[in-house]
Amino acid sequence: MQSKLVSFIQVLRSHDVRVSPAETLDAMAVATTLGYANRDLLRDGLAMTLAKTPAEEAVFLTCFDRYFYQRLSDFSRAQELADDSSRPETGETGNEPGEGAAAAGDAAPLAAAAAADADIAALLASPLMQSLVDNDRNELTVAIGRAAEQVGLRQIQLFTQKGQFTRRILDAMGEEQLRSAVIELERQESPALAELQRYRDILREEVRNYVEREYLLHAEGRTRQFMDEVLSKTRLNNIEHMYLHKVHELVRKMARKLASRYSRKRRQVKRGQLNMAKTIRKGIANDGVMFNTYWRQVRKEKPQILAVCDVSGSVAAYAKFLLLFLYSLQDVLPKVRSFAFSSHLGEVSSYFDDYPVEKAIELVNWKYGGATDYGSSLQDFARLALDDINSNTTVIILGDARNNNGDPRLDLMQNIYQRSRQVIWLNPESRRVWGSGDSEMLRYQSACHFSAECNNLKQLERIVEQLLKSTH
Repeated sequence: MQSKLVSFIQVLRSHDVRVSPAETLDAMAVATTLGYANRDLLRDGLAMTLAKTPAEEAVFLTCFDRYFYQRLSDFSRAQELADDSSRPETGETGNEPGEGAAAAGDAAPLAAAAAADADIAALLASPLMQSLVDNDRNELTVAIGRAAEQVGLRQIQLFTQKGQFTRRILDAMGEEQLRSAVIELERQESPALAELQRYRDILREEVRNYVEREYLLHAEGRTRQFMDEVLSKTRLNNIEHMYLHKVHELVRKMARKLASRYSRKRRQVKRGQLNMAKTIRKGIANDGVMFNTYWRQVRKEKPQILAVCDVSGSVAAYAKFLLLFLYSLQDVLPKVRSFAFSSHLGEVSSYFDDYPVEKAIELVNWKYGGATDYGSSLQDFARLALDDINSNTTVIILGDARNNNGDPRLDLMQNIYQRSRQVIWLNPESRRVWGSGDSEMLRYQSACHFSAECNNLKQLERIVEQLLKSTH
């Protein structure tokens, strides 16, 4: 059961429920304490241990119901269908003389076929067929689960694999022998054919349903993760409009992950108001002697981030997602000022305070879009923010550095470089074309602490994570 619990936790992780190794051990302790007899009690105990938010609790309950599915396979329908087909069509219910004997004679066509054919007799003696005939629901359910484990059904990832795994499970259960017997009875035109076909069809239906449930449980999360991985590695300007909402969700998910990993930096000081509760609690290990004192006052370090985005036509899509990403990181980077430019530059931080993020980005592109002039834009930036740049400031510039053969104002970039903690330039173009045509990237590179090609979300996440490491 511990292996089943570990597998269940893997299912939760594939559905974006965060479960740490320590929480896995806690869940095992809860399951050991509560036991597995009371399903509802186990569900509530594990939910309190593994689900941290209402959204995670909803996902947990859905996954729990699917994973610990209780309904047993029921093959009694085969006998019911056989009885219905053999019942006379007169509409009477047992008043005809000799009806019971006739029914009894029709109720054992398989036995008659087995007496005449050794292969049919061997089939009826097999454990699978015995369970089908006796409607041994426990044994049949266990047999399906055992066969699924044998063929590795939990590794299913794509909906196109459902048919493959259904066939593998049936083969592992010995359905091939049943299939061969059906072919032989069909060749002989035996009256036992219809009854055996019903057993075969219902067995296949139960296995298909089992595979469908396991696909929804194990593959649904993996498929979503696979799609997220594909989108995160796709150039942002190649993503079709129909996938933009998925990209927005992916950006927010990446931001939440980084936000949970990098909290605001706090530094404990050795003066201020004494934290008596913590001081006494820490002294318990020393028989109440307070060797160490702890203080309530903390000092918050708030690094300042200045994001400068080129929103001209060639890089507008990239700027949109960088602005969205930085907007989603407000809790981690509390002092973020955003600027947008093409021919001129302006601060757009207030747009994110006054409008929803999508509307704000639309307004930024409308107001500042146009032909690119890096020299004029750097002049505007120096006028608006140069005096605020200090050794605690990180400047992020997103642009292709194509200046339409204008003055690049490298002197202003050098001034920004000297004042700031670090200057990061993210260029959506390939490194191979830096410096070609009207690109000033190689010259601007000399005034940057770090420059990188960045045209997809995976690269953006990696660079922003490095930024967070350096500012915390």
